[in-house]
Amino acid sequence: MIGTTISHYKIIEKLGEGGRSVVYKAVDMRLERTVALKVLSEKLHKNQKARLRFLREAQAVAQLDHPNICTVYETDQAEGLIFIVMACVEGQSLTRKLEIGPLEVNEVVDISLQTAHGLLAAHKNHIIHRDIKDGNIMINTEGVVKILDFGLAKLLTKEDITRPRAVLGTVPFMSPEQAVGKPVDIRTDIWSLGVVMYRMLTGVHPFKGRNVSEMIKSILDDQPARIGGFRSDMPEPLEACIQKMLSKGRQMRHENMGEVIKDLQRVKPS
Repeated sequence: MIGTTISHYKIIEKLGEGGRSVVYKAVDMRLERTVALKVLSEKLHKNQKARLRFLREAQAVAQLDHPNICTVYETDQAEGLIFIVMACVEGQSLTRKLEIGPLEVNEVVDISLQTAHGLLAAHKNHIIHRDIKDGNIMINTEGVVKILDFGLAKLLTKEDITRPRAVLGTVPFMSPEQAVGKPVDIRTDIWSLGVVMYRMLTGVHPFKGRNVSEMIKSILDDQPARIGGFRSDMPEPLEACIQKMLSKGRQMRHENMGEVIKDLQRVKPS
């Protein structure tokens, strides 16, 4: 694909590949700008459900205009391919950033606040992300968080087109209700952000497992070790905030992302 042209987009680099799509860096030759092209994988192209889910991502994100959400420009079909055209974020993923180890508390609070603001905007538009993880959080060269990949997004006001009890998402970041295929709401994103915050502060996952079934059992049954046991500079209000976000029962979590933001704004690193 490198060097080829799809519609008026010239492919210049492969950025990544997932189970449903391949993402390329490309040049929009009409507008002379660099974009990211998310192309539905060939093996799923003939799968109607996969096409619906892929196009639903574009439908969901196209409704959102927020500085902490990666902009979607358009969805198109050309050369027998279906693709989404997005802003190309220059920077690094949170996953890459965590390769060097846990982050400073101030930085964790900043990244968490920006992510929470982006998710709050999505929730106000009746959209749940359902796959929040460090790999879907980019930090651009100016330090601005961009949330990626609304590929599992659920439009709350419309009938869910995924099959009943479908387990969709990335297992280590799944809420208990998501892990067992129960209906989800905005508090699933609150849980997943709590897992990301735990990882940023400790460098490890709060739940353990050698395989999927063990990981799900840990999510359902285990209480995470206190973050204060990993680092001496952990502010108690931040510890309490994350513990609340990771409550097994969603009714015990923050009611909405606005409440998470208020808790984070009260954190004073020691």
